[in-house]
Amino acid sequence: MYLLIPLAFVGLIVFFSAFFIVKQQTAVALERFGKFHSIRNSGLQLKIPIVDRIAGRLSLKIQQLDVIVETKTLDDVFVKLKISVQYVVIREKVYEAFYKLEYPHEQITSYVFDVVRAEVPKMKLDDVFVKKDDIAIAVKAELQEAMLAYGFDIIKTLVTDIDPDQQVKHAMNRINASEREKIAAQFEGDAARILIVEKAKAEAESKRLQGQGIADQRREIARGLEESVEVLNKVGINSQEASALIVVTQHYDTLQAIGETTNSNLILLPNSPQAGSDMLNNMVASFTASNQIGEAMKKHNKKKEGEQ
Repeated sequence: MYLLIPLAFVGLIVFFSAFFIVKQQTAVALERFGKFHSIRNSGLQLKIPIVDRIAGRLSLKIQQLDVIVETKTLDDVFVKLKISVQYVVIREKVYEAFYKLEYPHEQITSYVFDVVRAEVPKMKLDDVFVKKDDIAIAVKAELQEAMLAYGFDIIKTLVTDIDPDQQVKHAMNRINASEREKIAAQFEGDAARILIVEKAKAEAESKRLQGQGIADQRREIARGLEESVEVLNKVGINSQEASALIVVTQHYDTLQAIGETTNSNLILLPNSPQAGSDMLNNMVASFTASNQIGEAMKKHNKKKEGEQ
């Protein structure tokens, strides 16, 4: 009776050890007496106690392995690249993934090192940044061909980081800053040139309008003088005397305007009391002489035409 209790306890242990659970997206390799027997997928599974044993479990989820590779570019710059490899165990090839390859991470890392150190030395540093997708494609193509036989499918490879030497990065930043300063200087020069051109145009327009105003002013002055001469002619004053009288009147108007201005530094010469009278007499004499010369020239020209 006392022996039945231990036997029943052992029997329960053996019975429950015959069952095991496989989680979702997981595969279990089952061996019988040390030899591969079967692959069990998710759910409640049964095995023969003591005879069968679980050799190992493999995840069927997509996994990622990050590999950092240091290599040299074509222009002799050392650079570190971070390659992210996304891979998955093929459900139909769990046996190959479990038994043919013991350390898949080391195998993938070796292929990544081999491909990157073969591709990057063909490129200059700038090309590494531009053609990083080409590097990723080359890594995937090499891994896909090599790892497929071991039951692994390469989903995606990405170049997630490119890290040159610190001094090289400082030099690249200085080059970039210099280029931007050059562009800024060009824009500032263009702006200054446009400002000068527009200012010159404005000054030219101002001068044109100023000249037009002066021309209009002189035209009005001439019209006013003409009207003044006509008025004086009506009262018996000839053109020469009228012109002289107008000039003298303007002379005294100028003196009056100067006298009304305080702190004026303008000096008008000559400015003696008899200056106005002398100016009038001189102008009348000049006009008379010029008329006589004009009449003499007309007679001479007529005489010359008659002789011909």
